[in-house]
Amino acid sequence: MSIDPSRDNPLIRFASFWWGLATFFAFALILALVFLLNRKAPETLEDEAAKARYKTKSEVIAAQAASLKPEAIDAIIPAVAAKLAASKPAAVEKPEQAVPGSATPAEVAVAAAAPAAPASDTIAPAEATIDPAVMALGKTLFATCSACHGINGEGGALAPPLAKSEWVTGPVSNLIRIQLRGLKGPITVAGKEYNFPAGMAAFSYQTDEQIAAILTYARNSFGNKASAVTPYEVKALRSEVGKPQLTVQDLAKP
Repeated sequence: MSIDPSRDNPLIRFASFWWGLATFFAFALILALVFLLNRKAPETLEDEAAKARYKTKSEVIAAQAASLKPEAIDAIIPAVAAKLAASKPAAVEKPEQAVPGSATPAEVAVAAAAPAAPASDTIAPAEATIDPAVMALGKTLFATCSACHGINGEGGALAPPLAKSEWVTGPVSNLIRIQLRGLKGPITVAGKEYNFPAGMAAFSYQTDEQIAAILTYARNSFGNKASAVTPYEVKALRSEVGKPQLTVQDLAKP
């Protein structure tokens, strides 16, 4: 069997080989480009659910941008900040208002089971022994109070005097409630009326022992002499926390 010389030309065979090789690489390159251009991470159920969230988010942002202008937000921020700074925490009036898992539910339960508050408005004999350790603690903590009431309880530009004050040596409940809620408006001490714009802030963040020590110290310093204040008396009035500042009309007469 003879071979056609024209079909067995080495040049033709060489060209055919390279054309075939080039076609193969061109096809592989096309497949690679198609794969790269269409490659994306597989979508999960979370991805599908996220689409709805992203859509809602974009709609909310668009609605806010249409109704709330940046300049309007900037203008209202100072007023809102002032209102938040002046706000007072509300006292827990019902057990269901307490945050689950916090210490408040237990405290509410203990307060509900506790006996009636002691007769704080009945002044105990001033001759009762005052614990020196309580006085020492009260003197240390009074450093904060002295900024307004004076180192020696003489009063100042921000608060009335505590020295020889009928309010300090009067009913214990008055002092405890003032410490827990603060006091505003005019008050007459030793025949002189005082009225400070800001009034006294509440110090309810202090523990029962700290409040009792400070009040005991004030009632037995600066020329004052009265019975000690006990942590139990403070605890019995803890429900006052969060209520508005007191006025003289809210207090028992000294």
